[in-house]
Amino acid sequence: MKKIILTILTSLISLSFFGQEIAGQWNGILKVPGAQLRLVFDIQKTANGIGATMDSPDQGAKGIPVSTSSFENSVLKITVANLKIEYEGTLGKDNIIVGNFKQAGQSFPMNLSKEKAEKEALIRPQEPTKPYSYYSEYIIFENKKAGINLAGTLTLPKKDGVFPVVILISGSGPQNRDEELLGHKPFLVLSDYLTKNGIAVLRYDDRGVAASKGNFKTATSLDFSTDVEAGIEYLKTRKEINKSKIGLIGHSEGGIIAPMVARKSKDVAFIVLLAGTGIQGDQLLLLQQQLIGKASGVSDEDLQKNKLSNRKVFDIVNKSASLEQLQIDLTNYIKQTLKDNSNGEKPAEMSDDDFIKLQLKQIATPWMHYFIKYNPAPTLEKVKCAVLALNGEKDLQVPPKENLAAIKEALSKGGNKNVTAIELPNLNHLFQECKTGSPQEYATIEQTFSPTTLIEILKWIKTQTK
Repeated sequence: MKKIILTILTSLISLSFFGQEIAGQWNGILKVPGAQLRLVFDIQKTANGIGATMDSPDQGAKGIPVSTSSFENSVLKITVANLKIEYEGTLGKDNIIVGNFKQAGQSFPMNLSKEKAEKEALIRPQEPTKPYSYYSEYIIFENKKAGINLAGTLTLPKKDGVFPVVILISGSGPQNRDEELLGHKPFLVLSDYLTKNGIAVLRYDDRGVAASKGNFKTATSLDFSTDVEAGIEYLKTRKEINKSKIGLIGHSEGGIIAPMVARKSKDVAFIVLLAGTGIQGDQLLLLQQQLIGKASGVSDEDLQKNKLSNRKVFDIVNKSASLEQLQIDLTNYIKQTLKDNSNGEKPAEMSDDDFIKLQLKQIATPWMHYFIKYNPAPTLEKVKCAVLALNGEKDLQVPPKENLAAIKEALSKGGNKNVTAIELPNLNHLFQECKTGSPQEYATIEQTFSPTTLIEILKWIKTQTK
């Protein structure tokens, strides 16, 4: 559900040793799960010795402050304390610095050269190209409850006709209408496939993202559900849409939102949950952290420590009645933890206040506060329309066995008999064919969306819209 992000500041650094061969602009490509980022170290001689800046061109940032640096015995070392960044590399005879970039305990190979760095071209064979063989229209619709306009794309099999339709609901984090991430555009691929096979599709930018208005940072899953409701109201105004055959397809968090809407709206004929959750948010995050940590090589001892620590934090969130109270309770808890454990997990160079602010920024947000406390089961019990729930066997973000079982149990408890739940072999959270299911694989896999999954979705929707 989330990605590593390199944030940027500005300043100068000094090197403890000046070697003529180190002066100049050094370029590298940082390959992290979710992105390829160009980084540039510009090292120069100054009146005081050596100065340098670090740039991240892909993030539009220049002059990143470096806390400490050295160049001795051909080894370049640079640290950025506030961002928990370290770089160490050795300058060879070929004028290449071979090294590693570390951030927050994770290490990634990154070599530096004075030649211009070029990103590896991403191959995405499933991504459709224009001209499309169907009608595609840029549209804007209004969420009157929120007082915002949302921008999207409506695709129709042809200009004339009345068609069943689905609204695509994206996963967590700010997503555009294609649910674009790691060079993949899964919603574009899914929309293209369904439209070519007779199903109209509405996909839209999340509020506050791309061309949509609104504030993403202050919104919760419940707020996002009103955006979907607005999309339904818009579709009901279109003469090309069969108003009795409107469906929702939600991926990840979208699989939480779709049942929220279906429970309340009689206009929803069916829903598809792609890696949707059936268990409470805190339980999901604990499972997710355990599985991804293990796949990343974290020791069992550290995994257990992390689990206990996170469990305590989640307990505080669950007991909090408001964001204001949560900030107070978390601040007190973190202060006590730092006091009991000396520096605890805090980087030595980071102040207590900065560490606390960082933790609050990650946890004490409207979205996280809501997500951790939300249990989808009571909502699923009230969903009466047809439901297809799909999960990948190797999904480490929404583990299939726990979540599919919970979804089926809740729907059955509510008396819903039109339920199909399938665990698809060898697929990850993005429904890509994969090796381990680790998020670190997502960007390296050429496939955007498993053809098997596309076929399964279409076959089921065709059955519901006969």
